[in-house]
Amino acid sequence: MISLAEIEAAARDVYAAMLPTPQYAWPLLARRAGREVWVKHENHTPTGAFKLRGGLHLLAALDAAGGTLGIVSATRGNHGQSMAFAARRYGTRCVIVVPQGNSADKNAAMRAFGAELIEFGRDFDEARIHAGELAREQGLRLVGPFEHELVAGVATYALELLRAVPGLATVYVPIGCGSGICGLISARDALGLRTEIVGVVSSGANAYALSFAAGEPVETAAASTVADGMAVRVPVPAALAVILRGAARIVEVTDAEIEDAMRALFADTHQVAEGAGAAPLAALLQEGERAGSRSAVILSGGNVDREVYARVLAGGWS
Repeated sequence: MISLAEIEAAARDVYAAMLPTPQYAWPLLARRAGREVWVKHENHTPTGAFKLRGGLHLLAALDAAGGTLGIVSATRGNHGQSMAFAARRYGTRCVIVVPQGNSADKNAAMRAFGAELIEFGRDFDEARIHAGELAREQGLRLVGPFEHELVAGVATYALELLRAVPGLATVYVPIGCGSGICGLISARDALGLRTEIVGVVSSGANAYALSFAAGEPVETAAASTVADGMAVRVPVPAALAVILRGAARIVEVTDAEIEDAMRALFADTHQVAEGAGAAPLAALLQEGERAGSRSAVILSGGNVDREVYARVLAGGWS
């Protein structure tokens, strides 16, 4: 687990490159949900997603330790943008592996931030294996999806939210590989709060929900969802251990519920949310009164392909 001192130290690395992101209570969302709803706007970072915080802290730590020949990692997009942005800041080579058919817009963004992009495999988990092979072949530092510095870095968003909005009953957070929810649990515990942390997964990529129920990692054969940031088949054991200890529950949401939430966020806040960024609101709306009278959702990112977003907005409005 990450201590308060570690999170505050990570914040110094984060704030050297970006400002804290805002959290707002939108009245139209409150009317829709029937309760006070705060939105943590991680779509307002320089890469449009919360992952940047972890990348900045990790690359700062590597630089302080003498640097590296370069880094290599696998991603569906937001983590890769984080690595590329931070690596360019510290003058480090960055190789990113994405699965074939990955988001064209996210691929373009990673290249724009300076990443050497390689397309390999049918999904994130196959891309992750290939990244490990490249690390061995080229002498690069393999950056996994769940490292101590990454979690400490992303925990800074949670520290901002929990200090700015006292008395939150529940916070809903999407789960991809787990750094976001584990950072939130770490900050909650470091501050000594009783806020419930609820993880959110797609029903089409529910490895963490199955693992939470079983109390041990459970892999799935496929992970298919409009929320590509949550499309993970293989849980990270270290992340699952933190989730089992610190999360209240995990909620599964359908793609239809996620798309409804994407439309709701646009209608009620005029904010663009990718699928993973909208999934927490989908879970809050699904749970109704169980969410409590004062809750928050983590809008983890707004990096959605134009074609996908146009299709979603053209769908049915509730």
